[in-house]
Amino acid sequence: MVVPLILILVFVVLFSLVYASYEISSGVYVKAYCRKKTKEKVVALTFDDGPHPQNTERVLAVLDRWKVEAAFFCIGKNVEAQQTLVERMFQSGHLIGNHSYSHLNGFPLFRRERMLNDIRRADDAIFSATGVPVHFFRPPFGITNPLLKKALRCFDYYVIGWNVRSFDTMTDDVEKIVARVERKIKPGSVILLHDRLPYSAEVLERILVFLSENGYEIKRVDKLFNII
Repeated sequence: MVVPLILILVFVVLFSLVYASYEISSGVYVKAYCRKKTKEKVVALTFDDGPHPQNTERVLAVLDRWKVEAAFFCIGKNVEAQQTLVERMFQSGHLIGNHSYSHLNGFPLFRRERMLNDIRRADDAIFSATGVPVHFFRPPFGITNPLLKKALRCFDYYVIGWNVRSFDTMTDDVEKIVARVERKIKPGSVILLHDRLPYSAEVLERILVFLSENGYEIKRVDKLFNII
C-alpha cells in the first residue's frame, strides 16, 4: 500500500510541531540558553521544582561543602511555603529563577491572562524572599509553544534550558541517573536535576565527584553564558 504524499507531509508537520514544543533547545518558539559553545571543560548545574524542606536542604549542604554555585528554578507555591530556605539559597550565592507558580500539567495550555498571572505570582513570591527582581525563567516541563511565546513578551527574562537531562524523576536508581549524566556531559553543558527528590543530594555528590575527577569547572548558569 502506497502512503499518499499528503499524509506523509501532514505527519512531518505534526512531528515538527511536537518536537518544537517538547525540545526546548529547538528555539522555534522561545530562545533558550541550553549549552554554551565552548571547548573549555565548564558546565552549569540547574535544579527544578523546589524548594523541598528536607531534600533541598541536603542539596544545599552538598553545594556548600563543594563551594559550588547552582541555579534553582523554583515553583512559586513552594517558595511561599519555604521562604526562609529560598532566602538562604540566595544568600549562599545561588541563582533563583521562575518555574511558574503552579507547575500544573495544563500550564502550557493556559489562556494568556492565566499564564501571565501564574508567572507574575511566582515572581512576586521570589522577590518577597530575595528582594531581587527575577530575570531567569524555565518553562514547566520544558514545553514551549505559541501561547508561552506571547506571554513571555511581557517579561524581561533569560529563558534557561538544558542539554543534559538526568531523568532523575523517572527512576530512583542513582547508578542509572549518574551514568546517564556522565555519558551526556560535554564542555558547556547545562545539567538538569531536581532538588525535591530524596536521592537528589546523593546524585549531586556523585556528579560532582565525576566532574572533579575529569577536570570540569562548574559555573553558575548566568556566568556560564556571560549574562550576569
